[in-house]
Amino acid sequence: MVKFLNTTGVSYHLEQLLRNTREKLILISPYLKVNDRVRQALQELDRFKYDIRLVFRDNQLNPSEQKWLSALSNIRTSFCQNLHAKCYLNETEAIITSMNLYESSQINNYEMGVLVTKEQDPDLYKAIYEEAMILVRDSTDVRITVSEVPKKPMFSENKTLPPVSGFCIRCHTELKLNPMIPYCKDCYTLWKKKQDDTQEERYCHICGKANPSSINKPSCYECYKSNKNKLEFPIVSNK
Repeated sequence: MVKFLNTTGVSYHLEQLLRNTREKLILISPYLKVNDRVRQALQELDRFKYDIRLVFRDNQLNPSEQKWLSALSNIRTSFCQNLHAKCYLNETEAIITSMNLYESSQINNYEMGVLVTKEQDPDLYKAIYEEAMILVRDSTDVRITVSEVPKKPMFSENKTLPPVSGFCIRCHTELKLNPMIPYCKDCYTLWKKKQDDTQEERYCHICGKANPSSINKPSCYECYKSNKNKLEFPIVSNK
């Protein structure tokens, strides 16, 4: 005897159908975003290596669904472009319903459906099973994979990275790039005796080219302009 199901009944019997599966399971739903209880049941079935077929229409799965499905080795997924039917069946019973295999449908929507058992309605169950298999055969198998999204670079592609070494603004010795300390150790010791912030030096700390510089303006203007958002400079403007 066919049993009518309301929204709660569809959700309940769907979970029971999953938990009572012992050989074969077919889930047909245009949209896919399952709740935690259905996920757990499917993961348990996957662990026992049952024959599970999942047919859906919306091929734009969100990343969490893709990651979850890719981890299940015994669930075969397929894509049916014109799918509108919602049907869930195992080897003993079937549910035909308006409810998608979608979490919000089970929570927010008013749904209806019918439950058919193979024992009580063998001919009707057989017709549902055969039609489900037609959809399975007519759908295109898809392999769910997840690709790691590459991390964004620290700087955008149209900006060059700052150099890793600089030059002493007095003697041109190569040293660690740091516009806040643009002298080598020896020249810094000499500068510190007077600590004259306006003491004019001879080189750009960044590119090393001849340029009137000082501890407050350690680089040429071009180097300052291209690196002001990447390096720490003295507060005094380099213009």
